[in-house]
Amino acid sequence: MATTLIVGLGNSDPQYEDTRHNLGILFLDHLAKKNNTDLLLDKKTDARIAKTSLLIGGKKRSVVLARLESFVNTSGPVIAKLKAQVQAKPEDIIILHDDLDIPLGSVKLSFDKNSGGHRGIESIMKALKTKKFFRIRLGIATNVLKKAYQQNTTAKDEFIKDFVLSKFSPKEKELIKKIFADASKLLESPGTQLAQ
Repeated sequence: MATTLIVGLGNSDPQYEDTRHNLGILFLDHLAKKNNTDLLLDKKTDARIAKTSLLIGGKKRSVVLARLESFVNTSGPVIAKLKAQVQAKPEDIIILHDDLDIPLGSVKLSFDKNSGGHRGIESIMKALKTKKFFRIRLGIATNVLKKAYQQNTTAKDEFIKDFVLSKFSPKEKELIKKIFADASKLLESPGTQLAQ
């Protein structure tokens, strides 16, 4: 039976802990904790990994959870190494990541879609030479972004960079619990694309 590779994107440096760009890592940590499994450093791939079994698309599957020790924008080469190590096909890979095109509090499952400008996803597509992998997109967009999109390109890019590297407010942290519950349901539910 094929192994499913679930990867949480984020910046591993401690200064980025609990930032919006690390929502993928935070969700991966949540899954590991929920399944009482420890993520241990694998020096060959430069990732913290755990082998376990999870309910995915209504079926119990053999899973490798991976938390990259790299930066979001350079995720691709590490994921290519992990893919080779666990002998996963691209369609056996699920990437967990933050998404600026989705409102904070919403979650979306995608397959074979463009990157939407997410540099981490672009890096993965380039390294895997395909976009035929699953993504659980965790929304981080808030109303403050509307103002950013009205600015010139340089100011907009600077604002977005600061925004994705900012920390969640206490109120938003409460919302993250709901996001993780919804994302878990999306992962586990027999009715999703993942059930195929």
